[in-house]
Amino acid sequence: MAYPITYLKMNKIRSICVYCGSSPGHDPSYLQAGHQLGRSLAQSGLRLVYGGGTRGIMGAVSQGALKAGGRVLGIIPRFLLNKEATEAALDQLDELVVTDNMHQRKHKMFEESDAFVALPGGIGTVEEIIEIMTWAQLGHHRKPVVFVNVNGFWDPMLAMLDHMASAGFIHTAHQVRPLVVDSASGVVPAILAAVSADQAPTQGESTVIEKM
Repeated sequence: MAYPITYLKMNKIRSICVYCGSSPGHDPSYLQAGHQLGRSLAQSGLRLVYGGGTRGIMGAVSQGALKAGGRVLGIIPRFLLNKEATEAALDQLDELVVTDNMHQRKHKMFEESDAFVALPGGIGTVEEIIEIMTWAQLGHHRKPVVFVNVNGFWDPMLAMLDHMASAGFIHTAHQVRPLVVDSASGVVPAILAAVSADQAPTQGESTVIEKM
């Protein structure tokens, strides 16, 4: 379902950051979810912000958005240019930001995004989405966080979060409770519904990383 641009602006959701694997994984549904999410963002008038990789699920998300006429901002550290991307594929992006290191990359992705989505991925994907949740717990932002639980991929992670909360280690669980959807098609509706229900601004502090 495509959402009118005026509706998206009203909700202050213009750009969505997607964290995901630079590899395809073993289940074909992971790549399919990447393509579907990229296409959904484009059809909803939302800009994709992602790690700049052109392979694996990262490549699938960007290609899905580009083929549907969407806008894509890739943010990638210089040392990963030849590992996770090809020059020809990067030329297709609307905008490319090359950072000096991972720290700058994460800062820029946070600044440029109004919501964060985790597709299947590895250690890097987990580290990025958990860090965003940590900043939310500390009160640095109110931006929506979404796990796309393709074929139950995130079940162990979600169980761990519940375990930490029940064990008394997440004292502000209401501030870090992620949205969970089973398919990529549910991401945009879930984010817009959450923002509509929560009238607090989603914009975080521009200097959040320096304060950590």
